[in-house]
Order: sequence, then C-alpha cells, then structure tokens
Amino acid sequence: MSTTSPRSVPNLLSIAGTDPTGGAGIQADLKSFAAHRGYGMCVVTALVAQNTQGVREIHLPPVSFLRAQLDAVSDDVAIDAIKIGMLGTAEVITAVGDWLDATWDGTSAPPLLVLDPVMVATSGDRLLDSAAESALIDFLHRADLITPNVPELALLADGEAARDPEELITQARRVADLHRVVVLAKGGHLDDASAQELVVDTLVFPADEGARPSEEQFTSPRIHTKNTHGTGCSVSAALAALAARGLDWTEALPVVKDWMTAALEESRSLDVGHGHGPIQHFAELWR
Repeated sequence: MSTTSPRSVPNLLSIAGTDPTGGAGIQADLKSFAAHRGYGMCVVTALVAQNTQGVREIHLPPVSFLRAQLDAVSDDVAIDAIKIGMLGTAEVITAVGDWLDATWDGTSAPPLLVLDPVMVATSGDRLLDSAAESALIDFLHRADLITPNVPELALLADGEAARDPEELITQARRVADLHRVVVLAKGGHLDDASAQELVVDTLVFPADEGARPSEEQFTSPRIHTKNTHGTGCSVSAALAALAARGLDWTEALPVVKDWMTAALEESRSLDVGHGHGPIQHFAELWR
C-alpha cells in the first residue's frame, strides 16, 4: 500500500465518468468521499447521459482536455488517494498512466490508488473494445486495490463467470498474484446470492505479501432492495477514503460494509427515478 498522508482530511481524486442523476460515477464518488471525511475532487473521463434505467449516450472529451484536467489538479493540490472508475478507451487509459508516471517520477511516493475496472456490466455485456481491455489489464499493476464485479473478475482471470464463492476466490488469487495487487472479490452478484441472507466479500492478497493471510472474508446482512445504482462506485471510493486516512484494507472494508448496509436500508427514504435507485450515501449522518 502506498504511503498515506498525515492530513486529518485527505485530498481524494476521482477519475471517472458522470451520472447526471447523481447515483453513480464521479457524483457517487464525491458523496462517498464526503461520507468518510475526505475532501473530494474529480476529473471527468466521459460525459454519460444515463439515469436509473440505463445509459443512453456517452460523449468522450478530447484526451488532451483529460490531461489538462489531471495536470490542473496535481499542479496545485497534494493528492492522497485516487479512485479510478470508467476510463472507456485505450487512449484514455494510456493518458492516465502517462500522467501518473510524469507526476510521480520517483521523487515522491505516488498516491494510494483504488481501481474499479469498469469492463463488463453485471448483465455480462462487454463495455470496452479489445484494445481498451488489454490496456486496462496492463494498467492493473499500478493499483493498490481493485474492485471488479463477478464478470469483470472472470475476464481478468481469463475464465467464465464464477458460480460459487470458491471459484470466485480462485479467480481473485490468480489476478492478485499475476498483477501484484489486492483484489476485493465481491460475492453479492453470484448467481445463487439472492437466496442468501448474508453478503460475503473477500480481500485476496498477493501470495508473498509477508505474514498477512492470503485472504480475509467479511460478511454483512443482505438488504433486499432495487436501489443498488452506484454501489460499486461508492464502495471503491469509500475504501480509497478510509485507506487515505490510514486504515488497512482489513480495517477499512468492515467499516465500508456497515456504511453500505445503512445506505441501502435508508435508500427507501429517497424517491429518485423509476429504475434502480441510488443508495443514501449520508444515511448515518442524516440519522
């Protein structure tokens, strides 16, 4: 894990696409940062016309403007952690990698980096072309933690979507060892998960990471709700915020799971859209 900052309020950067209805993408990241006592900033990779019912259209700003946004932040603000979400194209992925290399060229420790690899929808639909998939796989080694969904983890492990927890963890081990990255294997979207009353998530560490166990499991109650829009974005951003405040992944994940349970429970207090509504990021604060 990268060195964390002594700042009591860490500076957190989201690099991702937008959601004009506020439930996912950079909007969800900023809410998650704030909910975990971080100062949120954002760089837009894609302007996404979406709502709680789905994506309608995507506009990609020029890569040169993406780099201008990145430089504007890093030239002025000390960044403690970065959460990366939707990148979209090989050119965008390359631009973000070049910025990381140019900004932290060995003279200082890079920020902690959490990557939510937006590659495959939970439906199984591929979201990237083959060049972008290859570029994102090459990018994985830069991350401290990755948070793929079930079909994304299968793609990274070069296999079929896991059908049970054992297969999910096997794939996570393969990816963790190959790319030297911690993997959050999320059990909430397994085929048989709807019949279970617990959500089991597993942190899988590279095999040679000192005395640490190769994996640690964490459970939380399953909240039966259709308001799940942006949960993946929100979890990865919350983990970045807590890690920047000095928590180990094994300390941060239980906190995030408790927070997400409350956010799902209290999502019923919101009335946003006709599809899969957003979570209530500030459930604990508003209570």
